[in-house]
Amino acid sequence: MQAILETSNDEMLVAAAKTGEHLAFSELWNRHSKKIFSTMYRITRNRQDAEDALQDAFLKAYVHLKNFDGRSTFSTWLTRIAINSALMILRRKRAHPEISMDGGVEGETWQHWEVADRRVNTEEHYARSEREHHLKRAIHRLRPALRTIVEIQQVHDSSIKEIAEIAGISVAATKSRLLRARTVLRRSLG
Repeated sequence: MQAILETSNDEMLVAAAKTGEHLAFSELWNRHSKKIFSTMYRITRNRQDAEDALQDAFLKAYVHLKNFDGRSTFSTWLTRIAINSALMILRRKRAHPEISMDGGVEGETWQHWEVADRRVNTEEHYARSEREHHLKRAIHRLRPALRTIVEIQQVHDSSIKEIAEIAGISVAATKSRLLRARTVLRRSLG
């Protein structure tokens, strides 16, 4: 049975899951959970929140699977649910902020630390990591609508049309938000 599930495409798995085949939905989890988690982590910037958003998204997808009509791919539909779950978590946290007890600087924990590669010029490595840090902070400061589009583009490395599908907005709105985000980022980094 497992071999059949692994060779089935998403449409076949969704159809099987709609009939109550739990192993089919489990296979959908196996296929999509890592990519969805990565997206959630980029949005929430917190492992626990990303895990919560991932679980919430799959639970909602499972409960509402009968409503999935196939107009988009399953992964697009699931990503849209997951992004909404992550944004709800961020809204909740903004309304009720928490203080980390991990002892990190600005919410960072030991998992974010990196050991520099000694083979690379230390100054170049430091300059590159500083640029990356400033860019990440600038992206994080974007308003949620712009930040979400930028993060979807970074994670999925997709076309404008695919980004629009995942975000659930029009192609024109996606182009507009990407242009606006780039303009804001250039100003804040310039």
